[in-house]
Amino acid sequence: MDHFPGTWGRPRNDVYGAYDPSYLQTTGPKTHTTSPAVTGTSVVGVVFNGGVAIATDNLASYGSLARFTDTKRLRVFGEQAVVGFGGDVSDMQYIDRLLESMDIRENYSSHGNTLNAKNLHTYLAKVFYKRRSEFNPLWNHVLVAGFDGEGKPFLSSADLLGTTFSAPHLATGFGAHLAVPILRRLFPEEKPVEEITQEEAVDALKQCMKVLFYRDARSTDKYSIAVITKDKIDLKEDEQLESQSWAFAERIKGYGRQTV
Repeated sequence: MDHFPGTWGRPRNDVYGAYDPSYLQTTGPKTHTTSPAVTGTSVVGVVFNGGVAIATDNLASYGSLARFTDTKRLRVFGEQAVVGFGGDVSDMQYIDRLLESMDIRENYSSHGNTLNAKNLHTYLAKVFYKRRSEFNPLWNHVLVAGFDGEGKPFLSSADLLGTTFSAPHLATGFGAHLAVPILRRLFPEEKPVEEITQEEAVDALKQCMKVLFYRDARSTDKYSIAVITKDKIDLKEDEQLESQSWAFAERIKGYGRQTV
């Protein structure tokens, strides 16, 4: 019996020859960043009168496997900014450490100024563009929510290419196809942001989370939601959609045993 666990599962050297790891050595470019293994899906944000609401689900998928069901993808920065991450989880953790170190430097600085959400978004966009220019992109699409330097609600996105976009309501991932049409129906262009209440924005995000849970195979019914106002950031990371089940599918024609 082989008493060395390090060699368990490997062919015996005296029978098959010594293990040859030379095939792992390559002179080509690194490609691990261009094929993310564990990913998160949509981030949805809405601007309302007096603040911004943003939500994500808590699932990190290993390919098509719902592997990690308690992955928080909202990060609070300072007192008036929240970053929502979609895409590769390992790159999200790298950016999280990057922002944490920058937050510490800002808190210990002597100039007395703090980074607002607009500053933070500009910084992240430059980081994404720099890594993209080095052919080593951070495989993420983020939403930055909070307030700008003038105290106005701010919501903008930045993707792995460094491309930025701002709008009263935004979504990343599959949410750009499923959640944005819902938000455009609830909050049409002719309805100004000043007429959207906090309750309407939160209810809209919950409706989007429900649709994404049913329609996006990489989503789950547990989600995080943050409401950013001038007074505080209200972050809830263990919310769950109520009364959600697939029982209704039995009544759909063509599902299961129903053939007519």
